[in-house]
Amino acid sequence: MSFQHPAEKEKKSDGGIGRFEKLAELASNFTSSALFSMLCMALVAGFVAVHVAHLPIEWQHLAGDAMGAVSLLLLALLKNSERRAEHAIQRKLDAIAAALLDQQEGEPRQAHKDLEDAIRMEERQ
Repeated sequence: MSFQHPAEKEKKSDGGIGRFEKLAELASNFTSSALFSMLCMALVAGFVAVHVAHLPIEWQHLAGDAMGAVSLLLLALLKNSERRAEHAIQRKLDAIAAALLDQQEGEPRQAHKDLEDAIRMEERQ
């Protein structure tokens, strides 16, 4: 297990992204959908209904645990998405700065290719 930045992990040799990154992207897309929002509203309504109905304490614990689990999963997804976006933005800014420097020096070099590679980088990660 390594604790390096998720975006800095080496990509697979075929240029694709790993299974976790694919899963995180799919989960991120799902959690930003209207369906997930409705599921969360149903979970909260169920939580309130269990407490208002004074159901046994086991049901109250189950409802609370379900809300806690969903919150923890959303936190992990949010952090993963934030870190990948942060890394992509930083690489784009570095590419822009290098391209501007090359332009001032009058000869486009590797920075021009890096700048082209940085375009739509977040969609490939």
